Amino acid sequence: MFKRWSFVLLLVVITACSPKTPTPSSTVTATPFLPVAPTATLTASPTPPTSTPTLTPTVIPSSTVTPPPPIVGPDNFASNVDPLTGLPVSDPKLLDRRPVAVKANIVPRSTNRPPWGLSFADIVYDYYHNDGYTRLFSIFYGKDAELVGPIRSGRLLDNELVRMYQAIFAYGSADERINSRFFNSEYSNRLILEGQPVACPPKPATPLCRWEPSGVDLLLGSTQDLSLYITNRGVSNGRQNLNGMTFGTVAPQGGNAGAQVYNRYSGDNYSRWDYDPASGLYKRFDDNVYDQGQGEEYAPLTDRLNNQQITAANVVVLIVPHAYFVPPPGEIVEILLSGSGKAYAFRDGQVYEVTWNRPTTNSVLYLTFPDGTRYPYKPGNTWYQVVSDHTVIKQPDSGVWRFEFRIP
Repeated sequence: MFKRWSFVLLLVVITACSPKTPTPSSTVTATPFLPVAPTATLTASPTPPTSTPTLTPTVIPSSTVTPPPPIVGPDNFASNVDPLTGLPVSDPKLLDRRPVAVKANIVPRSTNRPPWGLSFADIVYDYYHNDGYTRLFSIFYGKDAELVGPIRSGRLLDNELVRMYQAIFAYGSADERINSRFFNSEYSNRLILEGQPVACPPKPATPLCRWEPSGVDLLLGSTQDLSLYITNRGVSNGRQNLNGMTFGTVAPQGGNAGAQVYNRYSGDNYSRWDYDPASGLYKRFDDNVYDQGQGEEYAPLTDRLNNQQITAANVVVLIVPHAYFVPPPGEIVEILLSGSGKAYAFRDGQVYEVTWNRPTTNSVLYLTFPDGTRYPYKPGNTWYQVVSDHTVIKQPDSGVWRFEFRIP
């Protein structure tokens, strides 16, 4: 069992109930009560060329509509275009701040579903935590979510994702060894944890709140209030360099049928994405029973904010090495998302075998074709399914892909 903390720790706020932290050292600069420990440096890999693949002709829109350019990115985004979705935003001022990342959990299904706010996220990473379960690192930039959650604990991969997107990070707690890595980082003043519990709704001074504290007692937050909280504390919260992703309005040539994507992490944690030609999006379904040999059963995953099924313009399965930082039963997993590796990118009912790239610590993850040219994401949101390099990949039928997670 991981140690849970019920207090807030935004590295500029200390309460009388603070957990035990590492002994301060003379090298501390940003946070007086936390020592700065050396952090691992990722080995950079060469940045692939930025040329683009050959695309099929763009459908000519009505004369009353200005057609979007066929390719946007990987840099020189217009000031009102979200570099994480390739889409113009309703309020360009939203882009003049850092992304807000929130660690969400949809387990157990009886209390944590439907979740709040996930359909408003630009990017979501769904990855293995421990004991057969995954959690969701959700990134909000071009849109705010009035409520997002349920919020739960952090894991080691979050350390890399916060750096990748230069984000503010709200999470529920963490094992002290994981917190030590967070607290001794250069982003430590952008961490937000719960302090004195307060009932919802959240406010700028208390951006995390408790929903039904006398009942299921779930931790939720507001992405707008989380951002304001950081700003009001005097922490840098301006626009960041988030270049890297490339977007194309038309699916590239050379794809294979990819209408359905299964991701099974365990008998009690599995999901499916179904392509919907009418909307051009993939619809999310999640486990509805604990499969102990009787077969999987799915139910639509909806968002409690709008009562709509969660969808994605892009579903990308990332094949990434996993290793035990701490073996079971106190399972802590290190996911080595640096350099490059294999991926399967699904868009418009097609799948493409591509390469994921993160050449430096602060590089936004992007995709390339085998020849090094940039893969164009469909403009819109992206869900990354992170699986290990021991994952079993099956194609039970035409257009159906199944990824069964295995850990070494």
